[in-house]
Amino acid sequence: MKLATLKNGTRDGQLILVTGDLSHYVDASAIAPTLQAALDNWGVIEPRLTELAAEIAAGSTVATLMKLDATKLHSPLPRAFQWADGSAYVNHVELVRKARGAEMPETFWTDPLMYQGGSDSFLGPRDDIRLADTAWGIDMEGEIAVITGDVPMGASLEQARDGIRLIMLVNDVSLRGLIPGELAKGFGFFQSKPSSAFSPVAVTPDELGDAWDGGKVHLPLCVDLNGKPFGRANAGVDMTFDFAQLVAHAAKTRPLCAGSIIGSGTVSNKLDGAAGKPVDQGGAGYSCIAEIRMIETIENGKPETPFLQFGDQVRIEMLDGDGQSIFGAIDQKVIQYNRAE
Repeated sequence: MKLATLKNGTRDGQLILVTGDLSHYVDASAIAPTLQAALDNWGVIEPRLTELAAEIAAGSTVATLMKLDATKLHSPLPRAFQWADGSAYVNHVELVRKARGAEMPETFWTDPLMYQGGSDSFLGPRDDIRLADTAWGIDMEGEIAVITGDVPMGASLEQARDGIRLIMLVNDVSLRGLIPGELAKGFGFFQSKPSSAFSPVAVTPDELGDAWDGGKVHLPLCVDLNGKPFGRANAGVDMTFDFAQLVAHAAKTRPLCAGSIIGSGTVSNKLDGAAGKPVDQGGAGYSCIAEIRMIETIENGKPETPFLQFGDQVRIEMLDGDGQSIFGAIDQKVIQYNRAE
């Protein structure tokens, strides 16, 4: 089942059910007005949505099919009660610290890193990334995320796994030039983490078939920059902490309410036990610019690849074994923001 949120002039949009090939949709607001409303009463709402999806697949529905236009979509949850982003690919963290000559604590391999992001104003999957200054070091971060149902405090791994309702993609926009100063204050990210964008649709785990093992998505994440392949890292490889572990970590000292979003952090692969290589050199590439800059710093003493500039286009997508898009594409242009707008 694939769910999305249509822009309709309200903050939380309108719930729609999307066909498997992402070509059409039906209005599902009579079942639940919004995705959050569906998640709040998932035990009752999910079977009704599943029934509607089956009718559409069989061609027996009386609902009106309408052509899907991703530019008219919010992120599946236009805003959320919780957005907590992990750093499950410890290879990525290791490179960050190595590039600046810092030792990585051994606990990073056993205890996930996680920060609480802003969740009140997500971008739509085709909305421009509007920022005031390229000197802030604008970067994309291609990630996977899950949306949970209610998860109790102190949840076991099994409870955490059972709490995963939907899966989607993320562009976790980061401002690399602002991060060092913020972290030096000892209070974590804030200004350096502007609004994130999520894929056009969120899917139930069964849509992934064998590519979902209950905690990881075993498919490449396709990240393109200005129309050229930038990253093809496999999301199921080198993921130190799976989503059950990340959800359980987030719920250790607090319950998670339905509609909580938990991110994987930047998808990152090693190559033969060492740092990865660009796609055009036979590697899996990178899901963010910072990672290639770290490798350049380690190998050449300084970075060469620039961060995103105004006019740059970022595309993040995941394809199934038949080459079909699963979640639709996050496709965004970086645009200069003027306060007068």
